[in-house]
This record gives sequence, C-alpha cells and structure tokens, in this order.
Amino acid sequence: MKFDPQKHHRRSIRLKDYDYSQAGAYYVTIDIQNRECFLGEIVDYEMIMNEAGKMVDEQWNALLERFPNIELDVYQVMPNHFHGIIVIVGAILVVAPDMETKNIPENGAGTRPVPTKNPTLGNIVGAFKSITTNEYIDGVDNKNWPQFYKKLWQRNYYEHVIRDEKDLNRIRDYIQSNPANWDEDEENPNYKKP
Repeated sequence: MKFDPQKHHRRSIRLKDYDYSQAGAYYVTIDIQNRECFLGEIVDYEMIMNEAGKMVDEQWNALLERFPNIELDVYQVMPNHFHGIIVIVGAILVVAPDMETKNIPENGAGTRPVPTKNPTLGNIVGAFKSITTNEYIDGVDNKNWPQFYKKLWQRNYYEHVIRDEKDLNRIRDYIQSNPANWDEDEENPNYKKP
C-alpha cells in the first residue's frame, strides 16, 4: 500500500512544544503488545516476576548507567505492563556545542565524543524498550520464554509530566498499589467492566 498522508498519519500524544529533555519528573506506563502477560503474575495481591520480569526490572535500573543525568523513583513491573517515574536532573554543562570528549573507551581503546545535552524522555524510554526487547528475544531463543508477535512493547507509551509534590505522591501510591488492584485494572486481560 502506497503512503497516503491523508490516511496514514499519527497524532502525537505528547504535549505540543514541551521540551521533554528539561529537568523534571515524568511518570510513564509501557504496555506489552496485545497485553500479553509475559512478565509474571499477581498472586495474593503481589507481583511475582518470572525471569522476563526480573530482566525488565534489571534493565530499568541499568538505565542509571546509560543516562547519568537521571534518577529513578518508584516503579512496578506488572504482568503485562510497566509503571515508573523518571527524574531528569538539571542541565549538564556544555563544553563545546553539544559534544564533549570524555575518557570513555570505545571498543577497548581511545575516547569518544558524548552528548552533553539531557536526553529526552523518548530517548530514555526508547532505549529501555530496545534493550529489553533484545534481552527478551535472547530469552525466547535460549530460555524458552513465550514468543511475541512482531513487537514486544506497544508502539507508544503513556507519559505524564509530574507537576508538584501532591501529584508525585498520588502517582507513587498508584504505582505501589497496582498489584493489589490488579482485579480492577483495565490492563488485566481477565478484567470485566461492570
């Protein structure tokens, strides 16, 4: 099918003209494609991660190594989705226009230029989705994890710019209580609307 901009357009769900690299706290939800429960199960209102869920947990925490200017707040791996709060900390000093040479080995020797601007929220979530997808594929190939169809994660993700302490605490509570509320969660494939 030939591309037709009248039919094939994607409407952004991001805030128009908002700089998603600026310092601040962001709440994200990332869903497994088709809401498949690949990451574990809820037992007695508690999330029990399987190997894939533990891998997602590990890779979330590894984002701190990849993005040194972020902090991770409360997060929760769920059977078929993930909730987390990412904090992008203050701007990094710029030594040269957008690039700086640091002593970071590249393939065993030398240095490489690294960006000195904050990553965007999309960069961070994109890296997380890419890394976990690759790790999951390895699990399918070598650990007998269930296969997924085309993509592990849904194309987009939900985000919310956290505006104040009250908003932050409300979201933290929601994330932490998510396993206990699984029976009423619309992400639960067994949920039936009343």
